Amino acid sequence: MPWYVLYTKPRNEKKTAKLLEEKGIEVYCPVREVMKQWSDRKKKVVEPVFPSYIFVRLEDYSQEQTSVLMTPGAVRFLFWLKKPGVVRDEEIIAIRQFLDDYREAEITVNFSEGDNVVVTAGPLKEQQGQLIKIRGNKATLQVRSLGWNIMAEIPVQAIAKGNSKY
Repeated sequence: MPWYVLYTKPRNEKKTAKLLEEKGIEVYCPVREVMKQWSDRKKKVVEPVFPSYIFVRLEDYSQEQTSVLMTPGAVRFLFWLKKPGVVRDEEIIAIRQFLDDYREAEITVNFSEGDNVVVTAGPLKEQQGQLIKIRGNKATLQVRSLGWNIMAEIPVQAIAKGNSKY
């Protein structure tokens, strides 16, 4: 049975994973423990390694996708070349092993200013643009569409490296 990548509402990864497990669907939501500091205290919290993404194992995607997408917090499946993106068992095992071996590891997005990118979610989905700046988990892009220059600030999770010049 292959694993599929499910995009969730922001900060709904663990809740959506729990609801899917209650439906009898195998789910993997990689998490890590981090120390958060507020003005008055420090606290260890468990947060997802891949914000807004979880892995779902389905035997028959075409029959089970509707049940998954009807789950509160589920948004859509990640697609690659117009097909649902499949993650191999070896890759899930490698992620689990890595997180077990390196509990303090931090996953970062590897983008640089000037990179050509493609928007993967939201109203600008499938538009190509150039990365102007990254601040935290927000990316500012310049998107040329219909002869207009549009500057948009979107979540870093909603972009992917593009192949060609926009």
